[in-house]
Amino acid sequence: MTTLTLPELAKKMANIDFTMLQTHADSGEIAARPMSNNGDVDYDGDSWFFTTEDTDMVREITHDPKVALSFTGSKSLLGKPPLFVAVQGRATLIRDKAVMQQHWVKDLERWFEQGVDSPGLVLIQVAAARIHYWDGEDQGEILR
Repeated sequence: MTTLTLPELAKKMANIDFTMLQTHADSGEIAARPMSNNGDVDYDGDSWFFTTEDTDMVREITHDPKVALSFTGSKSLLGKPPLFVAVQGRATLIRDKAVMQQHWVKDLERWFEQGVDSPGLVLIQVAAARIHYWDGEDQGEILR
């Protein structure tokens, strides 16, 4: 079993943009939806996602900020299983336009035409508390 550091794991995750963001629905069930890191994939234990105020996701995070993320890499050329990463953390809803600007990329204008001035725009920061990974036949855990 190999133990990776967060920078080593981040290097392996560098090309994984999409994740499944899981929240606790009002019913107590787990709700999941795909989210993009928007190319902000230099992973340091924090993930950033844009959405709008009127989503179930924002309401669910307001009621319970404990969330999970799951990442899956592509299969290796040698047929080895891909990289899987499961993150448990806490979400923070950010409405500060200066912070949003730091994570903004032009491609987001496809969904948010007015940029960081789009009505109801919210930035979600997920700070990892526990990261479990499976890399081929190796696995490990990083606590933050």
